[in-house]
Amino acid sequence: MTANVLVAYATKNQSTAAIARTIAETLDEQGVPAVARPAGEVLDVGDYDAVVLGSALYAGRWLRPARGFARRHQRALTGRPVWLFSSGPLDASAHERDIPAVRGAVRVAERLGARGHVTFGGRLDEGATGRIARMLLRQGRGGDFRDEEQIRSWARDIAKELNLEGAP
Repeated sequence: MTANVLVAYATKNQSTAAIARTIAETLDEQGVPAVARPAGEVLDVGDYDAVVLGSALYAGRWLRPARGFARRHQRALTGRPVWLFSSGPLDASAHERDIPAVRGAVRVAERLGARGHVTFGGRLDEGATGRIARMLLRQGRGGDFRDEEQIRSWARDIAKELNLEGAP
């Protein structure tokens, strides 16, 4: 039996949502049914065998909906495969080297027994909301630093692991 995966995410300006959709799409392509949903809208994780949880990094922190998702569903996720991702560096650093998880993501990983965490580059475009985002754009630090192949490769690794195990 193949695992059914939820890719839950918290996003401020939709970059992390796009990463989550890419992860879900890649899992589907690998024969692992997956759906991407905003973390704040997920009421029940009972229908999912595994979860990928991601958050945008804003001021070096995971967003509240991702942290809240982890708290609300901690008991239900115990014993299920869980992976975490962050998105946010507005430079090529996430593509060039592993970036350690921020403190909030480390706490979530410990609480949920996550199998792994990765940080992907982020995207910040004109029209982004939030005081910090607007300041970064004024400083010329916007742009798209996501690496689609890095994202897809990570998702393929998750699919391989789940396909080897079958559904938990």
